[in-house]
Amino acid sequence: MTKVVFMGTPQFSVPILTMLHEEGYEILAVVTQPDRPVGRKKVLTPPPVKEEALRLGLPVIQPEKLRNSEELKEIIALQPDIVVTAAFGQILPKELLDSPPLGCINVHASLLPKYRGGAPIHQAIVDGQTKTGITIMYMAEKLDAGDIISQREIAIEESDHTGGMFEKLSIVGRDLLKETLPTIVAGTNERILQNEEEATFAHNISREQERINWSNNARTIYNQVRGLHPWPVAYTTLNGENVKIWWAQVGTTKSNKEPGTVVKIDKDQFEISTGDGQTLAILDLQPAGKKRMTAEEYLRGTGSKLQIGDKFE
Repeated sequence: MTKVVFMGTPQFSVPILTMLHEEGYEILAVVTQPDRPVGRKKVLTPPPVKEEALRLGLPVIQPEKLRNSEELKEIIALQPDIVVTAAFGQILPKELLDSPPLGCINVHASLLPKYRGGAPIHQAIVDGQTKTGITIMYMAEKLDAGDIISQREIAIEESDHTGGMFEKLSIVGRDLLKETLPTIVAGTNERILQNEEEATFAHNISREQERINWSNNARTIYNQVRGLHPWPVAYTTLNGENVKIWWAQVGTTKSNKEPGTVVKIDKDQFEISTGDGQTLAILDLQPAGKKRMTAEEYLRGTGSKLQIGDKFE
């Protein structure tokens, strides 16, 4: 029986862990990030992978920082045949990479060498890509630069957002790993060098990337909104107050007004001018200090004084 240490943190990783358990791999330990405070009340909450590991009766290790830690020594001492990672959230030290006889492999949510880094799904949608996928790869010291073992491509539809693509790619990753792992164990898998000249990067989303620039064209802003939905969420400001834009669509109105100007108000949406003479129709938003609401709820309440000509910055 192949001995595995699994490393992952968010919901994306859960179906992959469940599959390994169901397929009969001997999971020696599940390594995940520490419990974190969540929500306004800062309730200490375990990551989804920990919850699944406990449900399956598996031992859990939660290092704050893996490098030079006692937890790292503990993991290596388990002597796994292979380490499987999926959105773990920390860089693996060289001594761990070199330890398992079958290596350390990663389930990465892009078609490498495109979109190396921590936010490949967000960035692919923000960039308006029409396809993405999963790569099973050997891990190396350089970020997401290891040899490719297998890949599977899926489409990004016009209405897809990051949350939905996380769910889709999680299942693709589960299924592809299920097919690929036996070849790794048997030593019959492919090993394809990445083309460094084609490498692009998707670093974790910064606060600056969350802010809408109304001078961009409507399609670019729409891609930003869906690429940051449902987290961390794009935002703008009105009268100096932050407003999160949870959902929107490219509007139907043409406008020669300054970008950011409200040019149309309907019962259930309002349209803001963009840099290409088009508009973005706002459908779902969250004013500062308020709950998330539909545009219709906003226009009936908090936004009832919104007027054509008002300016979002």
